[in-house]
Amino acid sequence: MLTIDKFSVEKLFADFSGMKALVIGDIMIDSYIWGKVERISPEAPVPVVSVTKRENRLGGAANVALNLQSLGAVPLLCSISGNDLKGTEFNQLLEKNHISTAGILRSEKRITTTKFRIIGNNYQMLRVDEEVAHTLSQDETRGFYNHIERIVLAEKPEVILFEDYDKGVIDQALITWVVDLAERLKIPVVADPKKKNFSFYKNITLFKPNYKELCEGLKIENIHRQPEDLLRICSGFQHHMNISKMMLTLSELGVFISSHNKTGMAEGALIPSRVRNVADVSGAGDTVISVAALCTALNLPLYDTAFIANIAGGLVCEEAGVVPVNKEKFLKELLNTL
Repeated sequence: MLTIDKFSVEKLFADFSGMKALVIGDIMIDSYIWGKVERISPEAPVPVVSVTKRENRLGGAANVALNLQSLGAVPLLCSISGNDLKGTEFNQLLEKNHISTAGILRSEKRITTTKFRIIGNNYQMLRVDEEVAHTLSQDETRGFYNHIERIVLAEKPEVILFEDYDKGVIDQALITWVVDLAERLKIPVVADPKKKNFSFYKNITLFKPNYKELCEGLKIENIHRQPEDLLRICSGFQHHMNISKMMLTLSELGVFISSHNKTGMAEGALIPSRVRNVADVSGAGDTVISVAALCTALNLPLYDTAFIANIAGGLVCEEAGVVPVNKEKFLKELLNTL
């Protein structure tokens, strides 16, 4: 159960500052068109959005980096963007947010993933995606491996995160290679998976799928959300994959955790969500994995890690669009909860 108190939480948040976290994954731009809806189009039965603002934000693995930075950590973002206008805009966004562009390689063979969201009266009404999702070429792969190794050896991160959006940057070979490198250097590895690479994350420290990803990854149409059923499925998967800890996010139901005690017995618990005014769930998973990764690097117990990360994920759901967690607001909310 919960072992942290208000004093240890304040120390934990202080310990976040300066921690180095390597983020490997699919980057993207979240592009927003904000406006008001006051009428229906005469051309088709759709609302007309009168534009009031346009905005670009960091998305995908870059939003994880932004969350880590908001918590006081130092994100080391490694990915590949297109050598296009959006790729330039992406690097400008990193620089604007004081995140290094050193880990970003640019490719002539890809475009920079962009998600266009139309927001009317503070509700998302439509999303349009511009992307390619094919795997990296041999030349890109060789360069990317060398790039990651140089950054790991030079920066010595305290945790490595895989932020997988199935856009082609991550594949089985990369996962295996990075995990082997991390094992040699004794760096914990956490993963936020998607469907394509779900069964390749072997020998890692923490695995954080959501309910949909678990069903798709295990090719099970529907999994009962009772704790005993979740523990049976999660612990079996962990044993097969040699995964130390697992956090399964269940939207409004909270987070289910699974691990094995010193005797090898499977243990699980459901940490319920707090009731909130949800505006937008976009990016909540990025916030959860960011908090969980730093807690894992600091060897915090899994229950405490999930409890804290769950609070953070709930907070960002109260904001419209993809936004990082606010550290001061997060700490205040957590202290009020304990």
